[in-house]
Amino acid sequence: MVVDDSLTVRSILARLIGAEPDLEIVATASSAELALKELRKSPADVVLLDLEMPGIGGLNALPEILSTNDRTQVLVVSSLTQDGAEHSLTALSMGAADTMPKPRAGEFGKEYCSALFAKIRALGPHEDAPRTTLATSITAPFKPLLVSNKRPELLAIGASTGGIHAMCILLRNLPAHFNLPILVTQHLPGSFMQVFARQLELASSRKAVIAENGTRIEGGGIFVAPGDGHLNIYRTGDGLTAKITRQTMPSGCLPSVDPMLESAAQATEGRTLAIILSGMGRDGSSGARVLADSGGTIFAQDQQSSAVWGMPGAVSKSGIASAIQPPEKLAESIMAHVGASAWK
Repeated sequence: MVVDDSLTVRSILARLIGAEPDLEIVATASSAELALKELRKSPADVVLLDLEMPGIGGLNALPEILSTNDRTQVLVVSSLTQDGAEHSLTALSMGAADTMPKPRAGEFGKEYCSALFAKIRALGPHEDAPRTTLATSITAPFKPLLVSNKRPELLAIGASTGGIHAMCILLRNLPAHFNLPILVTQHLPGSFMQVFARQLELASSRKAVIAENGTRIEGGGIFVAPGDGHLNIYRTGDGLTAKITRQTMPSGCLPSVDPMLESAAQATEGRTLAIILSGMGRDGSSGARVLADSGGTIFAQDQQSSAVWGMPGAVSKSGIASAIQPPEKLAESIMAHVGASAWK
């Protein structure tokens, strides 16, 4: 479904998407109110949603849109996603899966369409990812690895599509006195990062900063990879320090989760707990393997609660995840694993 108050945009998106043999437009709507009416009649797997529209608007309607069907995923396609990072990130924290900028008429080029179609396909239903019961999504067919006996000194979280909503849930469920440093790599443009850090502060009740070269990684804080670089850490004396690099990674992601986990494995000698949340692709899987081989522990978001079970699915299927759970349960597992060392 395409929801936009511009007839031109609705028509262009509907025509482009409808021309793809495996994609179908079930409806279009010029307002959030009309979209909700259509969704009650014709459920959609993916809703392309503009945020700024007359009436209640896309942002205010988002919770009700998501509640119309537990399979529905929302892709924000709005002019606000280019300059209004705060609105877009609010939508992502509320449960929207991903964002795309809305180009002006005449700018719907091949590269844009390719990225748009890839996101729609990733968010749509897949035969290997049925949304059934929670127990099924957690236990079958993967056998969790035993939890490492190394007590973590660091928590590292990697996420992409759908990961912001999951991350906010996880952080809200960690107690305020949880004191391990938290590293975060989330696939987002650089222009979104300051707003993203503020959202993490609100969700976690702890300070969040965009990491730079030389940033000291200290307990009680959240350290976020910048939008144009990979977050690495290294040991300096008795502490940990950030280093930002920009090498091309096999995943093609910048920032990438892999360098964060690989450097953490080396800097802490495996005393790192990594969490892989919802996201497209396999970013984080090779870094998680390095960490697991170093004696670290990997937890992954379960299939049922993930918008896209690409990144967490990759580590789950490789057999290196010690827990495969929804975000609120992952928070419980984190607390159980870190034990008294985190309450300092």
